[in-house]
Amino acid sequence: MQNSIKLLNKYISVNLRSQLQYRLTFVFEVFGTILLTLTEFAALALVLLKFENIGGWTVGEVAFLYGTINASFGIMDMFFSGFDPRNFGRHVRMGTFDQLLLRPINITLQVLGLEFQFRRIGRIMIGVGILIYSVQTTSILWTGEKAIVLFFAIIGQIAYFGGLFIFGATITFWTIESIEVVNILTYGGSDLIAYPMNIYPELLRKFFTFILPAIFLNYYPALFILGRPDPFNFPPYAHWLSPFAGMLILFFSLRFWRFGITKYQSTGT
Repeated sequence: MQNSIKLLNKYISVNLRSQLQYRLTFVFEVFGTILLTLTEFAALALVLLKFENIGGWTVGEVAFLYGTINASFGIMDMFFSGFDPRNFGRHVRMGTFDQLLLRPINITLQVLGLEFQFRRIGRIMIGVGILIYSVQTTSILWTGEKAIVLFFAIIGQIAYFGGLFIFGATITFWTIESIEVVNILTYGGSDLIAYPMNIYPELLRKFFTFILPAIFLNYYPALFILGRPDPFNFPPYAHWLSPFAGMLILFFSLRFWRFGITKYQSTGT
């Protein structure tokens, strides 16, 4: 375990030095991410200010959802970029994944260390900024329990979307290229839970409750922290389910990943 941590730190160090070799490019990429995310939120805020609310949620309350998921997804994307199906499929297609299999190092750790996208710090920063804006405009009465719920919600979201990245990467063993449905569930899924779940049609809401438990990642922690009533009458402990939902997806994705490795056949390139 200690050797794995040292190796992971080495991967992080190498990736950081590599990306900082072109510092101006790095700064522009970070600034571009901040500007893009801020523009998207500003457009949403203008609409909400015009119509006052969406599904009963004010702009400050939606900002809580928006900021939390952007910060969480940015952290996940920084550390799980090696498993991003759009990147990992290239390694399978070009045969460079075979080289990883020949090394006497845990294959999951190697893929995790392939890419650390430090430019994602822009999305993390703007997510934290929007979250701070939400806290200032909604007058949340913070308690120790609410702070812990927020922390575990972020952990759950990182695990959930990291698990979906791993699931999508595993699919490329059979398809070579990533399939669009994975992007819908990852990038599209992050957009979906940036809004209150009560605005969506019942069929879609049930899918993201009983098939993929995304409703527990952001929505229920936000209900508890913001002091809003639950329109779906779930058990009172629902706001604690975020880390369990995330870890559940991560666990099954890792199992699927190990199964995919046993069935992997080289592309021969």
